[in-house]
Amino acid sequence: MVSLAGRRPRDVIEWRLLADEADVEMEVRRGGLDFEVTVEKADGQALGAEVSSALFDKVRTCDNHCEFCFIHQLPPSMRQSLYLKDDDYRLSFLYGNFTTLTRFTEMDLERVVTERLSPLNVSIHATDPELRAHMLRNRRGATSLRWLRALLDHGIEVHGQVVVCPGVNDGAVLDDTLIGILDQYPELATACVVPLGVSRYNTEASMRPHTVDEARAVVDVVEDWQDVFRSVLGRRLVFAADEYYLLAGRPFPAAEAYEGFPQHENGIGMARAFQMELAGEVEAESGVGVQPGFFAWVDGAPAEGYRAPRTDGMISLTPRRNAPVAVLTGEYGAAVIEPLVAGLGRPDVRVLPVPNRFFGGNIGVTGLLVGEDLAPVLAAQPEGHRYLLPDVCLSGGLFLDGTKPEDLPRPVEVIRSDGISLRQALQL
Repeated sequence: MVSLAGRRPRDVIEWRLLADEADVEMEVRRGGLDFEVTVEKADGQALGAEVSSALFDKVRTCDNHCEFCFIHQLPPSMRQSLYLKDDDYRLSFLYGNFTTLTRFTEMDLERVVTERLSPLNVSIHATDPELRAHMLRNRRGATSLRWLRALLDHGIEVHGQVVVCPGVNDGAVLDDTLIGILDQYPELATACVVPLGVSRYNTEASMRPHTVDEARAVVDVVEDWQDVFRSVLGRRLVFAADEYYLLAGRPFPAAEAYEGFPQHENGIGMARAFQMELAGEVEAESGVGVQPGFFAWVDGAPAEGYRAPRTDGMISLTPRRNAPVAVLTGEYGAAVIEPLVAGLGRPDVRVLPVPNRFFGGNIGVTGLLVGEDLAPVLAAQPEGHRYLLPDVCLSGGLFLDGTKPEDLPRPVEVIRSDGISLRQALQL
């Protein structure tokens, strides 16, 4: 396709807006020749064309050099696409990626406001301009939050994120950041506070994992500020990641404290939601949190990033009935699931924690498990058992190290990474 309605769309968002017209004029190229075609559609009928990518022009890459960036901590020789750093507001709208706004422009603001591209996700990290510029290693980091103010002024829903680096933006600085949010950006829908991830490939000497006491201090700061926000704004606004509660050895807040789980996919309240789903306390079959299909209005948009299909459609194992069950999970996941499984009273169900040696460091989330780490754990397990693998560690049927579930030494059943799916798998 050369153009649609006389315009060359830049992305699937613009494609959808143009394709929604009743009669669509298309210019297509075939065999080196251009043809004009008019497609007459009935009410509600889709155009019937598919796109191969969400962005037709180039992805707006990130020109920050954050010392805490996890992409800089990846091992060499992985798939090239994993090393791409984007800072594109369109991917924030489409797939929930976070943007720092350092490459945002007046034209971008006009488009977001005109087309109501909402919600967006913005990485804040610190509201102090000098510190933010230091953390992003980009002088525009000191001024780019002006775009956040402009987005909020125009009624765009925005969710914020603060990645806390010990000794950099924790402690009193975190307090100052939350003061800054209340003072300058009180219209934020939510703000999440998440811990720094450090792999064994980290080359930044100042970047290190939290201690237990530091994790407890972060939880205390967030919960104190939740009380402040509730008294001033009538809502909690800020939430600490589940990982902080695990590190601190603190119980997870009650479900109502997450106010609808708006940052579920960012690890905020995911453990509490899983517990509710496994216990059958959730009526919706799709579970808690933002679900796939949230952006279904973008007809034909290929799912990418977190929303990419987990499997390639080729995995179809018939579960063995009346066989012992083992649930594969990361070390953080095991801390959540083991007590829940123990409460089921099912001696035939066990949890298999898988240490992440591939990335090392403090990486313990299930989503970063790879075949290289799963293989030795499974090889030590008996044959004939059922091994349940959460799909969150797959993208397009592949682990991050490029291996497939079929490469593992024991057959695995890939299930969705929620409590409802686990409960259903255990009912077989």
